[in-house]
Amino acid sequence: MFGDFSKMLKMAGEMKKRLGDVQARLAASEYVAQAGGGSVSATVNGKMQLIDLRIGQAVLNDCDAEMLGDMVKAAVAAAQEQASTAAAAAMKEITGGMPLPGLEGLLG
Repeated sequence: MFGDFSKMLKMAGEMKKRLGDVQARLAASEYVAQAGGGSVSATVNGKMQLIDLRIGQAVLNDCDAEMLGDMVKAAVAAAQEQASTAAAAAMKEITGGMPLPGLEGLLG
């Protein structure tokens, strides 16, 4: 009985170490997405924070503020979705695919 508990504690310690490693790797990662045919490009990090936004001169000349806003939102949302997908995959890697309630937000 205590052997199983000891094994569980060892596994939890290993998961905690791997979690820190994965958090650092994701935080250093960058995810880029574009909108408006590449006119707008957004880059987010693994924490889903916007770290770069590029808007082409042509789109500034050819569209109104509302359209530009929509393109910016679309590019940022797509980049954040990439980061979220990467975090979910990393969590699956850490837990071996086993769903563990309460751990979902630890990588974002």
